[in-house]
Amino acid sequence: MDKKYVIGVDIGGQTSKIGVVDARGNVLTQSVIRTDTHDDVKLYVKDLGAAIRLLASQVDGGIEAIRGVGIGAPNGNYYRGTIEFAPNLKWKGIVPLAELVSKEIGLPVKLTNDANAAAVGEMTYGAARGMKHFIMITLGTGVGSGIVVGGYVLYGHDGFAGELGHTIQVRNNGRLCGCGRTGCLEAYASAVGVARTAREILETTDRPTILRDIPRDSITSKDVAEAAAKGDQVSIDIFNFTGRMLGAALADFVAFSSPEAIILFGGLTKAGDLLKKPVVEAMNENLLAFWKGKIKVEFSELNESDAAILGASALAWEL
Repeated sequence: MDKKYVIGVDIGGQTSKIGVVDARGNVLTQSVIRTDTHDDVKLYVKDLGAAIRLLASQVDGGIEAIRGVGIGAPNGNYYRGTIEFAPNLKWKGIVPLAELVSKEIGLPVKLTNDANAAAVGEMTYGAARGMKHFIMITLGTGVGSGIVVGGYVLYGHDGFAGELGHTIQVRNNGRLCGCGRTGCLEAYASAVGVARTAREILETTDRPTILRDIPRDSITSKDVAEAAAKGDQVSIDIFNFTGRMLGAALADFVAFSSPEAIILFGGLTKAGDLLKKPVVEAMNENLLAFWKGKIKVEFSELNESDAAILGASALAWEL
C-alpha cells in the first residue's frame, strides 16, 4: 500500500499535539493528550500510541498508509532519538523516546528538538521551500533556532547545535536566563523577555502608559503588543528595544552561515512590523558591508494552529 501520510507529534510541557499529515502539508485529523500527567514515560507512550492508532483509523488506508512518525520535543536529540534532561518534562535523565514509540506502534520514528522541527517544517511546507541556506528563529516563551546549511539541518557532533537563544548578548549585569546564565538573547527577545522589559520600565520610570492599568506581575507580551497597536509609546519602545536586540544578534548569526533568509516563527511575530522593522534595521546596521540588504527576514508561512504538528511531521518524510 502507498505510504501517503505521516504522523507529527509536538511534545510540550503540558500537552502533546498529534496529527496526520499528507504530502501537501494538510493536517487531516488531530488530537491532544496530556504530557504533564505522566510521571512514567512508558505510560505516556501507551497513551500516545493509542492516540496515533485512533487518528490513523480515521484516514484512508489506516495505519498501513502511515509512512512514519516525526516528533518535536524539548531537548530532543536527532542522532540518538532521545530527550535529554528536559527541564520542563517530568521524565528525567535520558529518555529513548523514539525507540519506545516505535516499539509501541510498529512504525519508524524520528525525533528532534522543537526548533529544528520547525525549520524542517518551514523548508518542507512554508516560507523556506526551495531554500538551501536559512535560519529559523522561534520566538515563544524562549528563543529557539534551527540552522539549515546546504538543505540540511545543522545538528553538530552531538545533536544539540543551534542554541542561538543562549548566545550572550549582555556581558555585564545581564538578565538571569532560565538556563542559569546571564545575558542570553532569550532573556530579552522572547515573549517572557518582552514582559520583563515592560515591568522594568514601569518600575524604573514614571512614563505614562496604559500598561499601568494592568497588574505589573500579570503583564504579558500580548498586552504589550495590544497597547502598542493602540499607539502607546512605551509599548512601541519596548518592541523597538526587543527588535533591535534581536536584529543585532541576527547580524552575528549571519556571519557564521551566510543564510539566504532568516525566518521568524512563534507568538511574538503577531506583533508584525512593530517587531520586524527594528529587527531588519538593527541587523543591517550591524552586518558587514557585503551582506547589507541581502539577507531576507520573513515571518513563517505555516498555519499557526498546525505549525507544531507540521514541523514534527516533516521529519517523517525522511523515513
